[in-house]
Amino acid sequence: MTAAADDRALRSSRAAGQLLAGSPARSAAEVAGRLLAVQAQNLRSARLAVRARTAGLTAADVNRELEQRSVVIAWLCRGTLHLVRREDYPWLLSLTAPGLFTGNRTRLAQLGFSPDRSQRAVALIERELAGGPLTRAELRQVLARAGVAADGQAMVHLLFLASLHGGVIRGPFRGGEQAWVLTRDWLGAAPDLGEQADRRPAALAELARGYLRGHGPASAADLAVWSGLPLRDARAGLEEIAGELREVPGGRVRLAGPAARPRKLPPRLLPSFDPYLLGWADRAFAVPADRHDGMRSGGIIRAAAIVAGFAVGTWDAPRAGRRVTVRLDLWGSVSATERAALRAEADDVVRFEAAASGGAV
Repeated sequence: MTAAADDRALRSSRAAGQLLAGSPARSAAEVAGRLLAVQAQNLRSARLAVRARTAGLTAADVNRELEQRSVVIAWLCRGTLHLVRREDYPWLLSLTAPGLFTGNRTRLAQLGFSPDRSQRAVALIERELAGGPLTRAELRQVLARAGVAADGQAMVHLLFLASLHGGVIRGPFRGGEQAWVLTRDWLGAAPDLGEQADRRPAALAELARGYLRGHGPASAADLAVWSGLPLRDARAGLEEIAGELREVPGGRVRLAGPAARPRKLPPRLLPSFDPYLLGWADRAFAVPADRHDGMRSGGIIRAAAIVAGFAVGTWDAPRAGRRVTVRLDLWGSVSATERAALRAEADDVVRFEAAASGGAV
């Protein structure tokens, strides 16, 4: 198989696995179930990633699923916020949290928080949340009244620490912002990280299986980059499910069973940080080599217009009040039919966003 043919096969298989071709999902929980975790550092982008994989949902519907707790947002893979199914949150936290404590501790120390001071702040946060949900600003005021100033990024990293322990999580909306709650109050119980650690091999197996379900074919290096875990853990997870795998060209594997190869990949508008653009170590199959740098802007993976699974441009959707306008910047070869399909996608973005409440997490 030539390199070009290999890339076409990858685009076909991966787009199908990502729910960008074939039957759409019916909910955010179904999208998260297929992809395992959807980056949600920016809630608006996470909702738009759900839009690209469903039909008829609105941004308000995604918010409603968060309120109903079928999905949650937590710091998980790569130390970044992700949208996951409620049932996947405990074991994903147990796998990813241990490797994130060092970086969190280092950053808090740079901000003037020793381990003792950090733990005192976390205890104050948890004590105050026992009375009910509070926003980040309200929690900052709580700490300030106790003589613990958490200015600038300190509050974020303290909440990160509390989240890594499993004690707090994002809960109900207050306007466009999710307030913080005790995990036990929101989900019925806080994750027992010690118990989860005892089943680490099984969790690594489920990580590999869940990742390949929405990202195969892929390699151990792909899984390591996506999850933020060491390569040895990625390899261990794949070894645990070796009997469920099939090898494919390029040192990749996929789950056994019929390979999904849709004959046509519909044009799509994918938001910034979309899983299709972040799911692998190498994005060359989906992004032209001469556009790799242009697809990044200040650490942000830009929103992409894709045709046949390949990026042909970027787009944005600035909001003025409740009005959303989609602007396309196409730099690839696009037929009149494909351009019309992308305009239809733009109209659907506007429809989806019409009932949105706020934008950032």
